[in-house]
Amino acid sequence: MKLRYFAWLRDSVGCAEEEVTLPAGVDNVGKLLDWLAGRGERYEQAFEFIAVVMVFVNQHYADRSRPVSDDDEVWLVPPIAGG
Repeated sequence: MKLRYFAWLRDSVGCAEEEVTLPAGVDNVGKLLDWLAGRGERYEQAFEFIAVVMVFVNQHYADRSRPVSDDDEVWLVPPIAGG
């Protein structure tokens, strides 16, 4: 799976994108987010406010129940303020 991080998530995780292989049992967006948050301190901190992050699977908005697989591209997009 290709993961792409945007805005402050990119800064917190330390990369703009990465390739991962999903572990057994991680088959939807909610489980993916939970698994990612458990990958280490920088992920735990980055995902502290994950409830406000929009998730897109293959460029389509996805809720936590949306199925995912290793062939998908997932974008994690936090709200961005500007002026």
